[in-house]
Amino acid sequence: MEYVTLGNTGTTVSRLCYGTWRFGKQTGDVVETNREEAHEILDACWDHGINFIDTANVYGDPDGTSEEYIGEWLADYDREDFVIASKVYFPFDGWGEPGPNDSGLGRKHIRAQIEGTLERLGTDYLDLYYIHRWDDDTPIRETLETLTGLVDEGKVNYLGASSMAAWQLTKALWTSDVEGLARFDVTQPRVNAAYYGEVSEYLAVCADQDLAVCPYSPLEGGFLTGKYERAGNDPSEVIAPDGSRGSLSGLSVGEREWAVLEAVDAVADELDASPAQVSLRWLMEQSAFTCIPIIGARTPAQLEENVGAVGLELSDEQFDRIEAARHPDE
Repeated sequence: MEYVTLGNTGTTVSRLCYGTWRFGKQTGDVVETNREEAHEILDACWDHGINFIDTANVYGDPDGTSEEYIGEWLADYDREDFVIASKVYFPFDGWGEPGPNDSGLGRKHIRAQIEGTLERLGTDYLDLYYIHRWDDDTPIRETLETLTGLVDEGKVNYLGASSMAAWQLTKALWTSDVEGLARFDVTQPRVNAAYYGEVSEYLAVCADQDLAVCPYSPLEGGFLTGKYERAGNDPSEVIAPDGSRGSLSGLSVGEREWAVLEAVDAVADELDASPAQVSLRWLMEQSAFTCIPIIGARTPAQLEENVGAVGLELSDEQFDRIEAARHPDE
């Protein structure tokens, strides 16, 4: 395993982060990852040197299940060996019918949710606490003041921001700097070789401010594993393997995405690697910012394949070929 400094922080993390959004998640009658499977995969993370674990208070059915699974597993390990991240924003369904202060980024909701998160994880602190979304109804100053309080109290080490617009991230960073508040050091946008346009300005802010980028869905919902096939002339028609994420929730792809996959497949053949490994390595080799993909392998075997990306090295020509497929008109 390779390790890298997490943005502007003093914390070192594995080049891959393991995301636990599937833990306890029920899709129809299917529990995507149950308790036993979750612990088995976390054991595999440890065996492969992955020390960075990502969750959220609303992951799992009911909410909080993912954090509970991690907390149960973590009790048998040294807490200090791991970097644990969680999130806050959405209503938490474990408390019955949501009240008017049971969502968003106001002081009352954040204060209530951090206590539940720490209890479920069985820890005194989080290494990283993300705001899961931007809250239009709460001044960003109140949110940052509350989060700064958690940092000052030792309940949180660093702050992160998930999905939002570039101007919102910029406003938050400016508020932190002007008001002397803790600032975001890590971001979590959706970005991968097949998806880019809507986050280009956001990533430019991350690069300028030396923020670490931890992309979710780095394989575009499994599309970049190469396990999906075109069903006909319509590029949006996809044949997905049974039980895959695409078969459960569907995929939205067009000609550009298929062109990217073709380029990834070609590079994978040249390196005797899998498309998933090439796609993950392409993210790791971003030069403008530190990039740590969040993988969501469903089995230890899938995890092992993903970890194989760490041992790859793309040539400049291979990297640029994939980049060119993403921007065919440039």
